[in-house]
Amino acid sequence: MKCVSYNIQFGFGEDARFDLERIVQRLHGADVIALQEVTRNSPANEHRDLVADIRAMLPEYFAVYGPNFEAEVASRIENGRAIDVRLQFGNMILSKTPILVSRNILLPRTRSYDKVNLQRGALEAVIDTPFGATRFYSVHLDHRGADERLRQIDFLMERLISYPVEGGGVTGICEMGYAEPPVPEGYVLMGDFNMLPGSREYTAVTGRPDHEFGTPMVARYAVDAALLPNGDTRPTCVNLGDPKDASLHKRLDYCFVHPTLVSRVKSVSVDFDAVGSDHKPVWIELA
Repeated sequence: MKCVSYNIQFGFGEDARFDLERIVQRLHGADVIALQEVTRNSPANEHRDLVADIRAMLPEYFAVYGPNFEAEVASRIENGRAIDVRLQFGNMILSKTPILVSRNILLPRTRSYDKVNLQRGALEAVIDTPFGATRFYSVHLDHRGADERLRQIDFLMERLISYPVEGGGVTGICEMGYAEPPVPEGYVLMGDFNMLPGSREYTAVTGRPDHEFGTPMVARYAVDAALLPNGDTRPTCVNLGDPKDASLHKRLDYCFVHPTLVSRVKSVSVDFDAVGSDHKPVWIELA
């Protein structure tokens, strides 16, 4: 199966032009899609409902959306009725097969005074795959500070590790006559982490390599799939000030997998030809 992660930057490309169709065109062929910076009612893109627009363009996919916050932008009274118009900003997961259970995990944040600091999140979806139920995550971490990202990663990794104990979004619904959702150990962690390879935040996900034995493959850490055979470690984010200057490009988007899924990773690739966002889609194929 093929999965792809893409930060779509509100729908704006390297040329600063809004064009959702060229973004969606780069997603065709995926079994699971993880998107970041998906908005509703943003003044930046004329209050478009990107969730509805994307679903209309990909009608064959099941989908969940996790808004990390809502903020008043243009609510009003019309003909005696209250019309809610609130900005939503979050992550989205689409799947060719039904999503069994999902939840939106809100990550720690700190109040800022001079620069924007958005609530970040990790959208979790349990999806049945040819190799059994698997957890998929669409993640977007803070873009301004390593300390904030580190707190967010520590919190997120604890949720990943504790999943068999916490049980995800819901448990015990057999009492209500519904099938009990699976509690899978394996996961695929995708998204815009806003961190560089080898940074403190990165090693909080993967563990630090040993001087003799390399990076451990243990239950506490995830594996950077791009470092496996047939991986792709090219940059995933361009500098919009000068998109053609390769020295300014950075690898900020990742596909991490649980150690039990390493043997299933067939390839990882960066779609560097995509120009629908300042980020590039990152694909992972699982055999």
